[in-house]
Amino acid sequence: MTVSHWQTDFPRPTEEVDVLVVGAGLIGCAAAYFAHEAGHDVTIVDARDMAHGASGRNAGFMITGLDSYYHRAVERYGEAIVREMWDLSKRSIAFWREIVQKAGDVPFEACGSFLLAESKEEAAELAQAAKALESAGFPAIYHDHDPLGRGYYAAIEQPDDGAVQPVALTRALLRLSEARLVSSNPVYAIAQDQPDMVMVYAEKAIYQARYVMLCTNAYSPFLDGYFEGRIIPTRAQCLVTDPLPERVLESVGYSRYGYMYYRCTFDNRFLIGGARDLFTAEEANTSEDRLNPNVQSALDAYMRQYFPDVTVPVTRRWSGIMGFSVDGLPQVGTLPGKPRVAYAVGFTGHGISLGAMTAQRGIDHLLTGANPGAVAAARLD
Repeated sequence: MTVSHWQTDFPRPTEEVDVLVVGAGLIGCAAAYFAHEAGHDVTIVDARDMAHGASGRNAGFMITGLDSYYHRAVERYGEAIVREMWDLSKRSIAFWREIVQKAGDVPFEACGSFLLAESKEEAAELAQAAKALESAGFPAIYHDHDPLGRGYYAAIEQPDDGAVQPVALTRALLRLSEARLVSSNPVYAIAQDQPDMVMVYAEKAIYQARYVMLCTNAYSPFLDGYFEGRIIPTRAQCLVTDPLPERVLESVGYSRYGYMYYRCTFDNRFLIGGARDLFTAEEANTSEDRLNPNVQSALDAYMRQYFPDVTVPVTRRWSGIMGFSVDGLPQVGTLPGKPRVAYAVGFTGHGISLGAMTAQRGIDHLLTGANPGAVAAARLD
């Protein structure tokens, strides 16, 4: 989101704040929670409002791991990093479940997940992934058939996964963080000319902050040119139906290497998303939040093929913009020349899976200089 001259050409108050978090999604509110736990007062600003970005537009999956099968991730990143990321994912999910329990009003189901193969080739990949997960000590159950009886070839069952209402989870985090939220307040400039003070220029105020945490994910390149080429905005498409007469799916499901995903909502609607792999040129490297009729048609066709018993009308269709990391791993660091401006971005469609502990590492890095480990953005320098 850009800001015009006219939106900044008027007097604004200057406010002194302790920790300023930019971005009021799941990651920003998690960062606020951890900063509060560390004894800091937190103000959150957002260009729109809480959970108005990808945090409020995803499928609500609490699913362990990265966006690639375990053995493929090991080939790309190495065993040590993948073990660390899988553990980070498991601890993120455990944290979300703690928040669900503390809040008491967040819809959640410990329903497990299925990673499903749409072809014999993908089934072979799943078999290798299951073996690699077992060797690494992570729980996964391999099925050499379709456990859903819907035309898939094989599956990995991950019993510790679940489903959540992501907007309710974000609201709970905000409440528990005791942070002050200033909505409709886009930031357009950040400067650090003093060692212990950051100036943040936003539409409603100018903030003098001791610490700044950027949790802007897909919109990071619009805030600072440093993120260009590091974070790639990528669009995702979803739809949800009217309530179903009977439940058609008890777990959350992924298939086609994660490009398709589906679940039943808490009021028994069928939700399906994905298919961007069929129209990559249209969906990649864009921050334009709009429906793509080609992708939406592909979702309809997929539902007819694999879930023909879903015969109720579609209630709503939507899109959301994800922040893809250039190398597939989240990024935690500080802006060049601005040691008191940290960031936790680049979740590559797995913000719920990886977000909580990445946000915690970001806050620890900002406040204490702690090493972020595998998510340290210094790997890209």
